[in-house]
Amino acid sequence: MDLPQLLLVGLVLLLGVVGVLVPGVPGTLLVWAGLLWWSLHERSAAAWAVLVASTALLLVVQVVKWQLPPRRLRGIGVTRRMAAYAGAGAVAGFVLLPVVGAVPGFVGGIYLCERRRLGTHGEAWASVRAVMRAVGTSVLVELLACLSVTAAWLGTVLAGPPS
Repeated sequence: MDLPQLLLVGLVLLLGVVGVLVPGVPGTLLVWAGLLWWSLHERSAAAWAVLVASTALLLVVQVVKWQLPPRRLRGIGVTRRMAAYAGAGAVAGFVLLPVVGAVPGFVGGIYLCERRRLGTHGEAWASVRAVMRAVGTSVLVELLACLSVTAAWLGTVLAGPPS
């Protein structure tokens, strides 16, 4: 697969990761579709292994999400700005401390947004707890899975073909 196609696959995966944070956008499906497209064009054992493992992970995440409480966005005041802060925090945490850093980064992003909006530590922390109870766990599980799939794809692409 040539560089422009790889960049396009990377863009689809990135849009899928961002789509997880936007209600109504099928982020997980976009990540999986980008990975499927790459695997069909790459046709290597590594590409198929990443696709199979990622498909299994994303299916498990969908089952886990169904078991979590439903999203109640309107009642607790989740805004697009908060979603942007939470997503940026999760990505930064994922980069700084691979995989496990996404969790504190996600929560930290929500806290930072609420601290700027509300002003005090107590009010911001209470808001973070309310957000995490309502939607945070569901979004975090899906975001972490999509980030892991994207990282696996990136690692496979950077490793290159076996020699």
